[in-house]
Amino acid sequence: MDLDAVPEPEVERLEQLGSADLVVGILDPEHAAGAGAVMREALAELSPAARAVVVCNNGVHGGPDPAKAELSGSDQALTVFSYGLTPAGPAGTSLQSVSGAYRIVLAVAGKLGVRACGVIASDPQTATAQWIHQLLKPVVSLGFDLVGPRYTRHKMEGLLNRSILSPLHRALYGVQLRNPMGPDFGLSGRLLQRVLGQGSNSRRKNQIDLVGSIAATAASGGFQICESHLGVRTQAPTDWLNLSSLLAEVLGPVFLEVERQAAFWQGVRGSKPAPQFGQPEAASDDAGAVDVQRMIESFQLGAQNLQDVWGLVLPPTTLLELRKVSRLPPDRFRIPDEVWVRIVYDFALGHRLQAISRDHLLRSITPLYLGWIASYALEVETAGPAEREARMETLCRAYEANKSYLVSRWRWPDRFNP
Repeated sequence: MDLDAVPEPEVERLEQLGSADLVVGILDPEHAAGAGAVMREALAELSPAARAVVVCNNGVHGGPDPAKAELSGSDQALTVFSYGLTPAGPAGTSLQSVSGAYRIVLAVAGKLGVRACGVIASDPQTATAQWIHQLLKPVVSLGFDLVGPRYTRHKMEGLLNRSILSPLHRALYGVQLRNPMGPDFGLSGRLLQRVLGQGSNSRRKNQIDLVGSIAATAASGGFQICESHLGVRTQAPTDWLNLSSLLAEVLGPVFLEVERQAAFWQGVRGSKPAPQFGQPEAASDDAGAVDVQRMIESFQLGAQNLQDVWGLVLPPTTLLELRKVSRLPPDRFRIPDEVWVRIVYDFALGHRLQAISRDHLLRSITPLYLGWIASYALEVETAGPAEREARMETLCRAYEANKSYLVSRWRWPDRFNP
């Protein structure tokens, strides 16, 4: 992985530095002004003697920050690089922008030969010096290779993670991670070099989304993985009825990684929890604004209008189950776990086979996802945090129990009923 996106003066500064112990990338431009102070506070708790570099986003693509400065204390421990990390061009989606920023941060870390690297993608209201400390300490002091985040979620937050990303990662790669796509991570130098090596082939580097590949690379490579409790992560409210672009943007890289790692995950059986550090915070029961009726209507409309598309990836038995669900009265509307899990597995396979364009395929899952959200919202309407946690554990177990279905369809995709 190269440093083409880094301005030449900054590459020269990297050459002058030669090496460092730690690199932390801070991706939100609102963090840039206070990046040095935040990093110093984190280092004071972590390892004051470490030589650290912070790479922060000034929001100006292709150019350095005229106000940038090398911040030096008495120990000359910290250097700040400040320049635009976000790829140029209006066509770049938000996840693509994050992945492009990851590439720069990891390339800088690889250039400097660090022993630990942290990436902070959350906004400055929540991503504090304590977050940096929590993400780096298990790597620096305890020998872990990947530190994933555990955020405190409200009832209806993080449901894409809970319904697809986390249970899919658990079933396929055998490691129970709450947020396998971060976006905040801590990495060891060893894992960093493995990730960078995947992108060294110029033909493949743009096909690998770093945000979607880090956790899978760590699991498949036998690296030591843990999680840190970071607290509440502030994020924009979900626009439940305009999710098509988000789903395509997120699931595309995940399904590409599933295809790339197929030889590994087909041999994985069961899963194990990752060690956890820090103290979890109590979650709020605030459900937020969720219009279950409109979600059900969107699902029913999809069941009427998308049969031809769904029929390209879903077997007849699943299509029959979906028709039954679409006829249920709203108060009894439920999508069984086995049906939902097999839908996700079949869409992963359909993405691989490309019976239709991948973008079109991924967008067509939107009514199904809204149906699952409606089903979940109705099921946990009066449930407390412990009950909701148990509900998610049941779903995760369903992913594991039905993994043989995915393995069979992956090996013999022409068999609709393995």
